Amino acid sequence: MGQIFIVMGVSATGKSTVGKALADRTGGEFFDGDHFHPPENVRKMSSGQPLNDDDRRGWLQTLAELAHKQSTKPTPTFIACSALKQKYRDVLAGPFSPNHGPVFLFLTADPEMLRQRIKARYDNGQHFMPPSMLQSQLDTLEEPQDAFRLDVKNPPEQIVTQVLERYFPS
Repeated sequence: MGQIFIVMGVSATGKSTVGKALADRTGGEFFDGDHFHPPENVRKMSSGQPLNDDDRRGWLQTLAELAHKQSTKPTPTFIACSALKQKYRDVLAGPFSPNHGPVFLFLTADPEMLRQRIKARYDNGQHFMPPSMLQSQLDTLEEPQDAFRLDVKNPPEQIVTQVLERYFPS
């Protein structure tokens, strides 16, 4: 049974970069949770409106179903998902038995560093979320107590190495 990893944190922490690198290094699969948002969620965020719990419900359920399906494969799966609140993480862990749920990798960073990253990728047309929405994510974030915390002031390769050493010892 393949282990499921949820690479979580607010926007611009590098969830996709870290998740892709981990999948490459482990022979696993990577899925970007942003690609599973319904069009109405993308429109709402693009217009600068934060999503509410109702907006996120179906999206989180879709990701939980994906995680459960992927857990039947022999290789690890890495899913990038903000998972800002405990109840969101509970939805993602819902299909699993208590001791076999997903591992949460919590990417953290200084808010000013995140603002600069969001502005750069938004200005370049690389992401739909405007910089003005970062504060709503920071306000919504309930820091997980049971996640592996990783500071993104470190380069992605160092973060990947930390995860590999902890969960994939040679």
